[in-house]
Amino acid sequence: MVPDIQPYAVIDALASDPKLKVFVRNGVIDTLPAKMSRRRDLLDVVAQAFEPGVRYPEPVVNDFLRKLHDDHAALRRYLVDAEFLGRAHGEYWRTGGTTQIA
Repeated sequence: MVPDIQPYAVIDALASDPKLKVFVRNGVIDTLPAKMSRRRDLLDVVAQAFEPGVRYPEPVVNDFLRKLHDDHAALRRYLVDAEFLGRAHGEYWRTGGTTQIA
């Protein structure tokens, strides 16, 4: 069974980050950063929602990313291109990013 991915935790984390809160409006990612370092920071926060070692079907990933940003396909592509997520045979899994220590 695939764990549930919570978009609200991602939005809360972005909204609480002084460098990234400017990209959040009305509970979603309004714009993606043009500056590569900020984009990587934002993608890292998004990637933290994916549990390491779990493979997620593409419809689950799309549904989650759609709740974060209107252009979910671009967000998904950025996550893969920046090597935060891996992709094969219609599945996605976390391949990079920082981890949260409880």
